[in-house]
Amino acid sequence: MSIELKGVNKSYGETRALRDVTLTFGDNKIIGLLGRNGAGKTTMLKVISGLIFTDGGEVTVDGERAVENDKALGKMYLMSEETYYPGGMKIRDVFKWSKRFYPDFDEGYAARLAAEFGLNQKKNVRSLSTGYLSIFKLIVALSVNTPYLFLDEPVLGLDANHRELFYRLLLEKYAEKPSTIVISTHLIEEIAALIEHVVIIKNGEILRDEPREDLLREGYTVAGAAALVDAYSENRRKIGEDSLGGLKTVYLLGPPDDVPAGLEVSGLDLQKLFIRLTNS
Repeated sequence: MSIELKGVNKSYGETRALRDVTLTFGDNKIIGLLGRNGAGKTTMLKVISGLIFTDGGEVTVDGERAVENDKALGKMYLMSEETYYPGGMKIRDVFKWSKRFYPDFDEGYAARLAAEFGLNQKKNVRSLSTGYLSIFKLIVALSVNTPYLFLDEPVLGLDANHRELFYRLLLEKYAEKPSTIVISTHLIEEIAALIEHVVIIKNGEILRDEPREDLLREGYTVAGAAALVDAYSENRRKIGEDSLGGLKTVYLLGPPDDVPAGLEVSGLDLQKLFIRLTNS
């Protein structure tokens, strides 16, 4: 059971947002979709969810073509920065109507989350602040119970306490009812411990698609006297470097073998590795 993108292309005028993207989302994993601004993340999620059409290639959901296929599209839910609910509709009415479109929507669970976040269900969508608008959309997303859930910048405008609450609820939901969850965010440090798989997109192309632990094992840093560092890194896969006086730090891919005395070796966390990979 999976969503597959096969040779997907999408352009906006002269800008190619997606370039022959072939990718699979599935296996009931929490996946981090990472990329810089304009890398193609949001375009990809809109293509998958049927909000925009491709210029080539196709998207399938559990083997069925997704384009204009209500059955296939009903298996997924996209929470995005855009708001598709009528501004004058009250929150409690959104919950009721969501049940019409998503039969597995859990109104009781949504009400409990609203109470936990302090969201007043009597308010209408238009009256919500940026933070509470995100909270409202998160509650809907966590309550729809679709096999595939896509979260595009889900914690926009949330304070630290509400972000922590969301991450906890997401993990609880995932543990209780596993599904495929794709999180697209710039807050890489915050989601690093949540995700099991990483997809990195750069300029519309897939740069990395692998388990988080496998990716983290690829990167490391070597620091020390500049001459010694240069000698060590000369024939290795360097993805960046920093210098300060006579000291240097290089960022490398591959196993940290045969490191001479006088050099300090350390691992790269996901955010630093992402920055270096997308810079290189």
